[in-house]
Amino acid sequence: MSNDTSPIKTRREGAIIEITLDRPKANAIDLRTSRLMGEVFRDFRDDPELRVAILTASGEKFFCPGWDLKAAADGDAVDGDYGVGGFGGLQELPQMNKPVIAAVNGIACGGGLELALSADMIIAADHASFALPEIRSGTIADAASIKLPKRIPYHIAMELLLTGRWFDAEEGHRWGLINEVVPANQLSTRAWELARLLASGPPLVYAAIKEVVRAAEDSNFQDMMNRVTKSQYATIATLYTSEDQLEGAKAFAEKRDPVWKGK
Repeated sequence: MSNDTSPIKTRREGAIIEITLDRPKANAIDLRTSRLMGEVFRDFRDDPELRVAILTASGEKFFCPGWDLKAAADGDAVDGDYGVGGFGGLQELPQMNKPVIAAVNGIACGGGLELALSADMIIAADHASFALPEIRSGTIADAASIKLPKRIPYHIAMELLLTGRWFDAEEGHRWGLINEVVPANQLSTRAWELARLLASGPPLVYAAIKEVVRAAEDSNFQDMMNRVTKSQYATIATLYTSEDQLEGAKAFAEKRDPVWKGK
């Protein structure tokens, strides 16, 4: 577990790390916190012993409201150094080829919703609420403008971006933004269940999937298929020459569960 005075707490269990944003009262993110989060996510990305991350926050009211306006008033520059992963340490971190689960425990608005959108899957407590209120202050929700229309129907994404209205977890689930909605007292348990399931899976396949998904954002279908079938991506080339690839075939033939080594 991390230092009690740090705004970022971590807990490790086997191949899983839980990363908790802990900045009372609202878990807003200033430049220092963003840089620390980037370091934690970078270390997760680069640690061969870790396979899955859970991103959550302390308390029951706020997941994250985004940028810390009080810190901005005290001199934090909006265009300052957010660290290696960009705002919140995750949304611009390159080569993040491991699964990340966001466990949203309360209000996630503005940059907080953008942070959740940086995860691969989102589980939300049933009382969680969401919004992109930047429009009301004459500001663009830049990351959300890029990511949200790729996660939910275009016309719904545009409504949320253009109006800044609030929506609850059930609506987010209905539009496909949220994978699961659970009672608040079950959020951590469910996030860890899912993390353990993913941690038991093939990490080299996860890495290949995430690299292909990223590359596909800027490519047409046939170009991507040509590159994938020719193993032009490092993660795919590694996968197809790995011990895990052989282990998967052997386990299938022997009708047993595979033992993944990540190599």
